[in-house]
Amino acid sequence: MKIEVVQLENIRSHVKSTVPFICGFNCVVGGVGCGKSSIMYAIDFALFGGSVVRGFDYLLREGADQGRVSVQFSQSGKTYKITRGLHRKGKGISQDADQLFLYEEDTLIASIKNDAVAEQIKAITGLDRDLYREIVWFRQEHLKELLDIAPRDRQKRLDELFGISDYEVAWSNIVQYQRDFETEKRVYTKDPDVANIEVLSNDYNSVSEEFTFLEMDIESAAQKVVVAKRVLEEADLSLKAIEEKKLQVEELRRKEIQVRASLQNVTNLVASFNQRIEDKKTLVDNLHQRQVSMDSQKKMFLTKLMQAGLPINQPVDQLSSFLASFDDKISSLRGEQEAALKGIQTDQKRTSQLSQEDKCPLCIQQLSGQYKTNLLSRIEQENVERQRVINHLRLEIADLQKAKTIASEAYSNLQTCLTRETDLKSRVIEEESNLVKLMAEFESHQKLEFDQKSQYERLQVELAHLDIADLDVVRARREQTFKQYYVLDSEFRIKESRKKDLLRRLDEIKLRIDGAQEKVEKIEKLGRMLELLGAIRDAYRSIQPKLRMEFVKVLRNFIQQILDSLVGGETLLLNIVINETYTPYVKSDFGVDREVSNLSGGERTLLAFAYRLGLGQLIMQSRTGHGLSLLMLDEPTENLGSEDGSIEHLAEAISRFKAIEQIIAVTHSEVFADKAEHVITLEKDEGVSKISLEQ
Repeated sequence: MKIEVVQLENIRSHVKSTVPFICGFNCVVGGVGCGKSSIMYAIDFALFGGSVVRGFDYLLREGADQGRVSVQFSQSGKTYKITRGLHRKGKGISQDADQLFLYEEDTLIASIKNDAVAEQIKAITGLDRDLYREIVWFRQEHLKELLDIAPRDRQKRLDELFGISDYEVAWSNIVQYQRDFETEKRVYTKDPDVANIEVLSNDYNSVSEEFTFLEMDIESAAQKVVVAKRVLEEADLSLKAIEEKKLQVEELRRKEIQVRASLQNVTNLVASFNQRIEDKKTLVDNLHQRQVSMDSQKKMFLTKLMQAGLPINQPVDQLSSFLASFDDKISSLRGEQEAALKGIQTDQKRTSQLSQEDKCPLCIQQLSGQYKTNLLSRIEQENVERQRVINHLRLEIADLQKAKTIASEAYSNLQTCLTRETDLKSRVIEEESNLVKLMAEFESHQKLEFDQKSQYERLQVELAHLDIADLDVVRARREQTFKQYYVLDSEFRIKESRKKDLLRRLDEIKLRIDGAQEKVEKIEKLGRMLELLGAIRDAYRSIQPKLRMEFVKVLRNFIQQILDSLVGGETLLLNIVINETYTPYVKSDFGVDREVSNLSGGERTLLAFAYRLGLGQLIMQSRTGHGLSLLMLDEPTENLGSEDGSIEHLAEAISRFKAIEQIIAVTHSEVFADKAEHVITLEKDEGVSKISLEQ
């Protein structure tokens, strides 16, 4: 794993910083509080998300509501980029899941969920948070932590990192399995079926023998039941046949009663229809006679109309116009009569005037005596003639009135007669149609009467041929046969039930024997497993110290090589010895072992650096198959002085150390930074970190 670029936004004193790294020895140098360690903390946060202390107050810039860290790194030829964010809610600071992204090249491979991202990081780099903080990131003042703790605590901690403690855990877990197996074996041994397995076998044999004899009895009983069932079926068939015959007789008798009743009804209906036909014929004859009488009346009324002067050859509905002509003639004659009367009245006035005066009433001229006499005589003559006309008109009007009365009465009677004639004709047609229908129904009922008489005769013949006198005998025989079958079948069912009980008991005993046999086998298997667990426990107890010694041997070689590389032959070599608690000692040329606490500050720092570096290499080799590729150092020069050249010496040693692909160190010492291949200088300006690069 190689870190390429780190980007920080609102991370402690960094407002917006971009920090590039290269392969080899990188050094971040600056004064106290300028934001050097913040880069280390930000990388840890970006990769694994957890806080180094409780909460994220140490990471988010004071006064900022949001912060973000992005780390671009490479592994196995691929480039990865991970981004994490922080946001402030009230007084608390937490991760912002919406800003959590992990990219492989340009492809998003995990986001939002911490577990998914952590799983991908471990799959890519082989590191988790605890391993990273133990062997990759050497935090400030934690370099000598493993050297300063108690030996037993150091052994336990390193056993866990190397995986040796898994054997101790496995050894402890096996104890519980061993106890469980022993308890299970005791339970099986005390099981009553296991203790009495021979008694169960004897019971099984006894029940099997009884079951065999019972099967023979059941076979014999089954044959008897079959014979009895066949006899019963034959009796059932006989009884069924005669009962069906009885049902036929009852059905025929019901039909006989129904047909007899129906025949009587039909006979009565035939007689009724016959009487109705005779009545209908009489009615039709009467209607025909009424038609003859109606014709005579119609002729009489037509004769009267003809005598009144009406043309009887015209349609009846047109005769009303001829009747209206009487009124016209009478009106005309009355008009003439009134005109004559007015003439008489006028002449009477003239005569009266002439008798009193000698003047003409019309022209007012004087009249002579003779002329007046002649005029009066002529007026009187005209009035006599008018009176005669009036009398003649009165006679004509009276004759017309009489003729009109006779014609109107004859016309009214003729209309009534014609209406009645039409109704009578409809009635005749209707009654003749009814007569035809009655005669058709009469013939139909006559045919039905004949058919029912024939059916009645056939039913009587069929009843005469059906004999059910032996019904009671057949029924009694069937009851006796059924009782015999019921007894045999009950005995057979009892034996079958007994057989099922024996079979169930056999199954139960067999199940108990099989269970007991399985338990016996389990007891034997548990015995073998207990022997095997004892051997495994002994092996675990013996392999753990052997593995630890192998790790100690390899660790001593790694530390010695690293220490020799750091010293570089310029000073006295430190000969390292490590015991079973992973405690290092320095052996002098005189064979005297010196503890770490007796070393100088510089020696302790070099030894601690080599010790942690050797552990990292060995742990990575054991877990991933490859060595440590990244080393993060936070102020590694503690207890080293610039006067004796120890800081410069450590920096020189690190610059020569090529076993690790990338080393990133944070220091305030410019002497230390001078030996780095890539230097990032940090300065603080008005509370904000500023970055500059040196090659």
